[in-house]
Amino acid sequence: MILWHLMESTKRFSDLEKDIPEVTQKMLTQHLRELESDGLVVRTIHPSVPPKVEYALSEYGITLLPVLDAMCNWGTIHNRIAVERPL
Repeated sequence: MILWHLMESTKRFSDLEKDIPEVTQKMLTQHLRELESDGLVVRTIHPSVPPKVEYALSEYGITLLPVLDAMCNWGTIHNRIAVERPL
């Protein structure tokens, strides 16, 4: 979900919280750290008061966009099939 929202644009932590309301602050922080350590997300701290922190897809993270699109397309088709023929 985080990668999906970051493909739209650079986001602040609070923007991601609004975009993914079902996630807790702790889990969002943990997942952002993991994505950053995996090289998929870049965290930028702007020197201001209070500090402004932004998250964006890295060049490496951008290479996942075709995969995310394919998963979205699969989900759309799967949801349509599930509605027509419940499991």
